[in-house]
Amino acid sequence: MSALDSYLTGELDEFEPEIREMARYCLGASGKKIRPALVFLSGWKGSAIIDPDLVRAASVVELIHLATLVHDDIMDEADLRRNRQTAARLYGSSAAVLLGDALFAHALNIATQFPTTEVCAAVSESTRRVCAGEIVQTLRRGSVSVNRREYDRIIELKTAELFRVSCYLGAHLSGSPDGYADAVSQFGRHLGVAYQIYDDLVDYFGEEAMIGKTLGTDLASGKVTLPLFVLLERLPKKEADQLRLEIGGQVPSQLDLRLNQMKDLGVFAAVETAVEAELIAARQALVNWIAQPATPHLLGLSDLLTIQVAGLRH
Repeated sequence: MSALDSYLTGELDEFEPEIREMARYCLGASGKKIRPALVFLSGWKGSAIIDPDLVRAASVVELIHLATLVHDDIMDEADLRRNRQTAARLYGSSAAVLLGDALFAHALNIATQFPTTEVCAAVSESTRRVCAGEIVQTLRRGSVSVNRREYDRIIELKTAELFRVSCYLGAHLSGSPDGYADAVSQFGRHLGVAYQIYDDLVDYFGEEAMIGKTLGTDLASGKVTLPLFVLLERLPKKEADQLRLEIGGQVPSQLDLRLNQMKDLGVFAAVETAVEAELIAARQALVNWIAQPATPHLLGLSDLLTIQVAGLRH
């Protein structure tokens, strides 16, 4: 991670002087760096020798992730990210859109520095899929006709895809045995779905001061996520119809009321079960690869997410 930070700091010099500090500001909001961690752990060989290819690949996926965060905060009209003002809040939405584009572009520029086109092809395809997921979710905002299948598809694209390609790159670039890159790719996809469901749960059950970003934006923006799906299923028809009006923007949202209903109707437990189901599938993807040095570390990361979900219980 230290090598990654140094590499990304060095890459700031490649940005035009006029936007260099803006890019630096975005790097400062990078948080836990889960996706780079997946690159490193999937390529782990049992020693602490720093592989420059893994560092470069990790920087690519981190820049792509940061670009999506900049764009997400614009669409969610969020004020905070990592306990700091979002780029949209600080620089304005118009400049932030272009800043996100610049981060995307530089990520792909770094990807071209590998000796073959494999990495560039993998990350450019994944970037397109991530953007497709965000586009579909944006078009479905305020729609009460979104079903669980569409929701699953959206999060598989917008979140799980970058988790998947992070795992693939780590295993592929480190020369792992045949089949392992496919196995960790499946692990990453399921972990990414689980993480996004967890993140959707955070929007209703997290604490803003602890999480460090603006919460409660999903209902206000008409974004139907799993907690809302479960609540709609468990509310009496009259209440569910009223909630649909809030999702559609016909009436003001009542976040406090919906939070209390979620607590009373056991929404948290139902969503927690969905997270754990994805984590079980993630672990199963690696069941035949326990002897690989990377596997215990990846499984530990899935266990950490279980702990994070449990930490949201009030």
